[in-house]
Amino acid sequence: MTNASGLLGTWPRPSPGPAVPTVPAGPQMDRMGNSSQGASQLFLTTALARGISGVFVWTALVLTCHQIYLHLRSYTVPNEQRYIIRLLFIVPIYAFDSWLSLLLLGGHQHYVYFASVRDCYEAFVIYSFLSLCFQYLGGESAIMAEIRGKPIRSSCIYGTCCLQGMSYSIGFLRFCKQATLQFCIVKPIMAAVTIVLQAFGKYHDGDFNIHSGYLYITLVYNVSVSLALYALFLFYLATRELLQPFEPVLKFFTIKAVIFLSFWQGMLLAILEKCGVIPEAQVIDGSKVGAGTLAAGYQNFIICIEMLFASIALRYAFTVQVYAEKESSPGTRAPPGVGVCRGPADGPRQPRLPLAAPHLCPALLHGPRGCQPHEQGDSPIGG
Repeated sequence: MTNASGLLGTWPRPSPGPAVPTVPAGPQMDRMGNSSQGASQLFLTTALARGISGVFVWTALVLTCHQIYLHLRSYTVPNEQRYIIRLLFIVPIYAFDSWLSLLLLGGHQHYVYFASVRDCYEAFVIYSFLSLCFQYLGGESAIMAEIRGKPIRSSCIYGTCCLQGMSYSIGFLRFCKQATLQFCIVKPIMAAVTIVLQAFGKYHDGDFNIHSGYLYITLVYNVSVSLALYALFLFYLATRELLQPFEPVLKFFTIKAVIFLSFWQGMLLAILEKCGVIPEAQVIDGSKVGAGTLAAGYQNFIICIEMLFASIALRYAFTVQVYAEKESSPGTRAPPGVGVCRGPADGPRQPRLPLAAPHLCPALLHGPRGCQPHEQGDSPIGG
């Protein structure tokens, strides 16, 4: 054993091999040359997210464009259908705008400029919707002839408890109109201010710091949106019996949901980001994306999905069937200021005179030279 140990002790030991370089901690590279971050790749930048959103967006575009084509083909009541077509365009603009913002998600906040276009069209949609409601009812004078002097129902549920003892008047109607239309002015102005602040680095989504423009723009938006929503609701309460033949519930709900709920949906995502639910992340190109940008990205992805359901709801809310029926009946094209009455589903639908039109202008019934509630091409909202 001693000899054996001696032999082992004199056996030459192998020399240590070359030193292996130490790999610093960080993203590891896999066989395909992609970093290990790919395993935790941001969902919004994956082909799956872009594919899903693209399918929903293009389906919504096809459905809405087909509906617009049907209205143009049966363009029998221009005074109504021009506003309806403007309302329908909200789906293509919202959907395509949001999808482009999602595709360009990255270190540069391109989505701010796309969102500004969307904001401006929102204002136009609210104006068009209010104009359509006035058009249905024959204008401001016709509406007042029906509701003037009626008491306002006081209800805490409807938010009219502060109007107890008051009655409908021209002042009430104009408050509803002006409080709604202020949104049409505030929205484009705030969109322009956002672009300017973005250019000077003073605007970042989800940044509620007092030195950031996002806080103040959000406050202004909240006041404007809440006031417009309340005014539209008051207008609906005052005219819901008059609007009943036009099936207004789905119309009001769809337009309000697309514009107002999408705004508060964005607010909720910004709050979640502030609470840390939406953390900062690295996109594929390695540029760092802030949590505010991610919240806006999730908002755009959700809007892409929602627009398909909005296109279906709008298809039922602003059906073309009643106008197609008028086209198939020769000589029934409605004159300016005359709407189409949505009567019982099992009965024929006939041209409908503006409310109280015989009292306001009897000549309307007796010839083309009779006075009209408002001229074709003029806004039914009035001054």
